Amino acid sequence: MGKRILVQRRGRGSPTFRANTHKRRGKVKYRPLSNMEVKKKIVGRIIELLHDPGRGAPVARVRFEDGDERLILVPEGSYVGQLIECGIEAPLKPGNILPLAHIPEGTFVCNIEGVPGDGGKFVRASGTYGIVVTHAADKTYVQLPSGKIRAFNPACRATIGIIAGGGRMEKPFVKAGKKYHLVKAKGWKWPKVRGVAMNACSHPHGGGSHQSPGRPTTVPRTAPPGRKVGHIAARRTGRKKR
Repeated sequence: MGKRILVQRRGRGSPTFRANTHKRRGKVKYRPLSNMEVKKKIVGRIIELLHDPGRGAPVARVRFEDGDERLILVPEGSYVGQLIECGIEAPLKPGNILPLAHIPEGTFVCNIEGVPGDGGKFVRASGTYGIVVTHAADKTYVQLPSGKIRAFNPACRATIGIIAGGGRMEKPFVKAGKKYHLVKAKGWKWPKVRGVAMNACSHPHGGGSHQSPGRPTTVPRTAPPGRKVGHIAARRTGRKKR
């Protein structure tokens, strides 16, 4: 009898598949909405720039004028001592945080809230940005890095600029040791062995006289856990014909 395949073991929560989240700096979110932001603005200062393990983009520790300290994602060009202004009266400068309703069309934005007050959910990866496309009566449309245009509540906050750390993936790893340290911080299972290279008892695609799945790789959504590998409930596969 074979052992459980990789996709089954991954869901059990063992240390092999668990990220080292205890090393992270903390929650990286906007501060809760206050009357100062809704009516005017509040000012903070970047007191230090930090590397957050497992995150590609740097984070900044910001101390606001009311004494509150927060970790936030910073755009390109940020520096220690920079003033960060949050609110409807904040100027359009990289690093400032405004509601989408007060950001002009064509502006590059990042760290966008999905629901007003949630602290930021969209466009948070290093080097990414969204573009404010247009404003409607009760919606603001933003083009995300994927190219999809999504409607947001105009009260959702966003940061002006492009998330720092762009070009991180352009540098090659060169050696396996560097990849090892990356995946250790991320909690990925690595190295990843192909199913066709395994024995028949270890994977549905394993075995045979040559490396081939030997059967269609599209499986139904209702397949049992030991069989649920490949293209799960795929509508179509292969290269799209133009």
